[in-house]
Amino acid sequence: MASDKQNEGKIVPMDENKENAAEDGIGLEILQIIKDSQQQHGLRHGDYQRYRGYCSRRLRRLRKTLGFKCGNRHKFTGKKVTVEMLSDNRYLLLVLMEAERAWSYAMQLKQEANTEPRKRFHLLSRLRKAAKHGERLEKLCESPRVDAKTKLEAQAYTSYLSGMVRFELQEWKAATEAFNKCKTIYEKLASAFTEELAVLYHQRVEEISPNIRYCAYNIGDQNAMNELMQMRLSAGGGGGMMAEKLEALITQTRAKQAATMSEVEWRGRTVPVKIDKARIFLLGLGDNEAAIAQAANEETKERLYETLLAECRDTIQAVREDYLTYIKLWTVVKRNESMAHMLQAKLKEPQTDENKRGPRPQDLIRLYDIILQSLAELSTLQGLEEDHTFQKEVALKMLVYKAYRCFFIAQSYVLVKKWSEALVLYERVLKYAKEVQSKAKSLNNSLKDLPDVQELITEVNAEKYSLQAAAILVPALPLICLPPSPSSIQPLCERLDTFHLDPTLVGKQPNLVQFPPDFQPIPCKPLFFDLALNHVAFPPLDDKVEQKGKGGLTGYIKGIFGFGS
Repeated sequence: MASDKQNEGKIVPMDENKENAAEDGIGLEILQIIKDSQQQHGLRHGDYQRYRGYCSRRLRRLRKTLGFKCGNRHKFTGKKVTVEMLSDNRYLLLVLMEAERAWSYAMQLKQEANTEPRKRFHLLSRLRKAAKHGERLEKLCESPRVDAKTKLEAQAYTSYLSGMVRFELQEWKAATEAFNKCKTIYEKLASAFTEELAVLYHQRVEEISPNIRYCAYNIGDQNAMNELMQMRLSAGGGGGMMAEKLEALITQTRAKQAATMSEVEWRGRTVPVKIDKARIFLLGLGDNEAAIAQAANEETKERLYETLLAECRDTIQAVREDYLTYIKLWTVVKRNESMAHMLQAKLKEPQTDENKRGPRPQDLIRLYDIILQSLAELSTLQGLEEDHTFQKEVALKMLVYKAYRCFFIAQSYVLVKKWSEALVLYERVLKYAKEVQSKAKSLNNSLKDLPDVQELITEVNAEKYSLQAAAILVPALPLICLPPSPSSIQPLCERLDTFHLDPTLVGKQPNLVQFPPDFQPIPCKPLFFDLALNHVAFPPLDDKVEQKGKGGLTGYIKGIFGFGS
């Protein structure tokens, strides 16, 4: 509410209104006001109900500020703004907000009419009321108290609302005349002001151009159909109120062509197409793919991929055929690859605004996860299990995307200074990339649309060297996967050509050489043996050995009873 009041206060103060009325007349930036209000209060997200609530609150505040009461809290008494009241431009703003409130209610009902057709009658009623308020605004602006620019903007605004009513009633000729009048006025206003002020008028002209072409097509101009298709596939065409009618027109045109379509070629086999909705989708597939190939930037490509995916999902729900699932999954792969390419470019750009969150490696990891999941689903589609060439192509593509996914996981570890993990992952990237190069010799055609793995190898090698330098320069950081003791690592003198994270090199006991050194065999002194001892005969010594007495059982018994003592 506070922001609404601030915006309202930016119109023109009361004192300035009196000066303008005395000199050039009062003025109101009609198009600027409605565009700012719409963008700030819901229409950026298509929330017409929120914008209608804002218009109601602003009307209530304007009436209270101007003392323009319409009855009391119990009863409403209609009261109209007259020419005699035009001492303040807020009286014109009052009528403008009434028209905007009715128009936003009509657009809200249009969204709800997709599921509740009877709301279309209420929609027409609200549109007519908005056009009626626009006519009142135009008549008030005919007063000499109003400046010339405001008069022209009021005429253009009224023509726009009138054209919308005729458009919804399918009165194509009257709608064309109204839209052309609106377009002419805005083009004249754009040419009369600086380029900065003319941007808003040019945007309005671009918004109503699809409506004019649609009306021309329904009148009988066949060339308008091609123009509508191009506008639909362009970055900003086919939006607004006529989006639903434009899609219906394209579907109707394709349905006429689909009557002669009975089959389609898919990976060397002929697939019959029996359902009309699938035929309509397949006929438009070529147009969508051509538009994607001609897209000027990655944002346009992404939007077109989203449109194609939405159409494919709707068709799969009705058909459930493997061919359409194949198209959907391939489109998901291409869409995410395009998004990944755009994010990689942004990732390399320097960040100018520190408060604004830029792309991170984690965003790319998620995209490559989706790509790998889609490729895994592709390899399990029914009817493709025996297609060995296709399976090899999918396996090769999965290796490429695994390499890129692993690369950005390593990049995420680099950001948190986990050198050991990053180095291990970089080695895994090189393993995947070399495997791709070895398998790609027999499948050269499959690598045309894939990222260049050689470029990835070069980048990984550069990152490895940079990472090794960073690990050496910051030895105080905790390292994972270090050896349990310095003795289990070779000394520095024996591994000069191999990088290894060894924190002992910068400590008090660096492992430079092995000390003490290992024992080495050397010649020893000769030994002497007594060989004569083996030939010496020693004298007998029996007489020197003590003889044992002979006893037996009798002696044993005597010994017990003491007879022998």
